[in-house]
Amino acid sequence: MDSLSYSLGVLLAQNLKSQGFDKIDDASFHEAFNAVMAGKELAIDAQQANSVIQQYMMEQQKAKEAEQAKEYESVIAEGQAFLEKNGKREGVVTLPSGLEYEVLVPGDGPKPTAKDKVTVHYHGTLMDGTVFDSSVERGQPATFGVSQVIKGWTEALQLMPQGSKWKLYIPYDLAYGSHSAGPTIGPYSTLVFEVELLKVN
Repeated sequence: MDSLSYSLGVLLAQNLKSQGFDKIDDASFHEAFNAVMAGKELAIDAQQANSVIQQYMMEQQKAKEAEQAKEYESVIAEGQAFLEKNGKREGVVTLPSGLEYEVLVPGDGPKPTAKDKVTVHYHGTLMDGTVFDSSVERGQPATFGVSQVIKGWTEALQLMPQGSKWKLYIPYDLAYGSHSAGPTIGPYSTLVFEVELLKVN
């Protein structure tokens, strides 16, 4: 046994397996490998090969998300029920995206654009009131780009006049989607924020 060749095989296989390529046709794999090493004409060139791999990875990701969504069906349903009930309350506005908000304090300043930075105070909770992040509790406002936050924030901020304070009810697909965020926000979480727009920078 040639130790170098074997070691290369180990590393290559581990790398492929770690990326989800655990069902590989040995004959096709060796045919392509040998053709490249021998400088022969390829049945699928490098550009096409990259497209095939990208397509495969996208399909695997979609399948994984579908499986995960099934696992979290109750969480998704709970969020949808919460938003449906909340959207019927007086003063709550529901946007076409599914984002809901209510104006706690009106403002008359300029509205930011997606290219602006803003300084805000915010208080974020889950539907049950569990606090996961709060600049208010820290006593320190936050500054960031309007387009550098979750979709629900980006949409709402561009509607808020400077000086206003809104309460946002953000469906999971405008928040962190199928991903977790920190120790408190689980996949498919509906989020609630009180946001005060202090300054448009």
